[in-house]
Amino acid sequence: MPATATPTADGEQPAPGRGGVPDGEGPLLDVRDLRVEFRTRDGVVQAVNGVTYDVDAGETLAVLGESGSGKSVTAQAVMGILDSPPGRITGGEILFRGRDLLRAGREERRAIRGAQMAMIFQDALSSLNPVLSVGYQLGEMFQVHRGDSRKAARAKAVELMDRVRIPAAKQRVNDYPHQFSGGMRQRIMIAMALALEPDLIRKGKRLYAVKGLPPNLTRIPRGCEFHPRCPRAQAVCVTDRPPLYTVAENDGTPLPGRASACHFWKDELNDAPAH
Repeated sequence: MPATATPTADGEQPAPGRGGVPDGEGPLLDVRDLRVEFRTRDGVVQAVNGVTYDVDAGETLAVLGESGSGKSVTAQAVMGILDSPPGRITGGEILFRGRDLLRAGREERRAIRGAQMAMIFQDALSSLNPVLSVGYQLGEMFQVHRGDSRKAARAKAVELMDRVRIPAAKQRVNDYPHQFSGGMRQRIMIAMALALEPDLIRKGKRLYAVKGLPPNLTRIPRGCEFHPRCPRAQAVCVTDRPPLYTVAENDGTPLPGRASACHFWKDELNDAPAH
C-alpha cells in the first residue's frame, strides 16, 4: 500500500505504544505507520509501507485497493496471523482499545482474536478445515473462548447457521466444507466471525477493475509509485513522491476526512462528476 513516509531501515523495531486507553476513549483500532516486508530470494518486498488509519466503535471503514496492494497483508498483521517468516512487521503501531498489539504475547493475541476482533477471509474453502465438520469448527470457538460443553457449542453452531440463513442448519451442522456451495461456505465464514460478537470485524474482498498492474515491490519506482501507469503523470511525479495533501474545495474549505497523495489532486477533484 503506498504511503507518504520513507521506508524504515532494515532491522527497525516497532515504536513504543502509548499505553492502555479506557474503553470509550480514543478509537477502537488505531493503526499508525504500519510497515510489513517479506524477505525473498529476489529481495525484500515492501508489502505495506506506512499505512495509517483508525476505526471508531460503530464505524465502518472501507480500505480500497487493487489486488496486490497490501490490503490482506495489513489485515493479517492487525489480526496477528501474518506468516513469519517470511513476513515481518518492521515498524508502526497497532493499538486496539489502547493496547499495543505488537507488544502483546502470543496467548494475549490469541485471546483477543475471535473474541474481540475477527476476520472474514476471502477464500472460505481454504480457510475452513476440510477434515472437520462445519459444526465442530463453529462450536470450537465457544469451547475454547467460553468454556462451553460440546453439546452447548453444537447448539450454538446451529443457531449461527440459522442466523446466516443456511437451510436445514440442524441437519447440515455435521456436514463438511466441501459439501457446501461457495456461497454457503462464505456464510459459514461470516457466522464464524460473528460467533463471539467481537468489537471489530474485518472483511476481505478482491478488486480487479484497475488499469495496469501494481509496481514490483522489490523495485518500487522512484517518485510517485503510480507514475508508470498514470495518465496525468508529469516530470515531478517521476522524481518527487507526493505528500499527503488535505483535500479542500476551490475556496479552500477542507473536505472532512479527505486527503490525497497526488501532486495533481486538484485537477482530479475538478474533473470528478458532481454528486
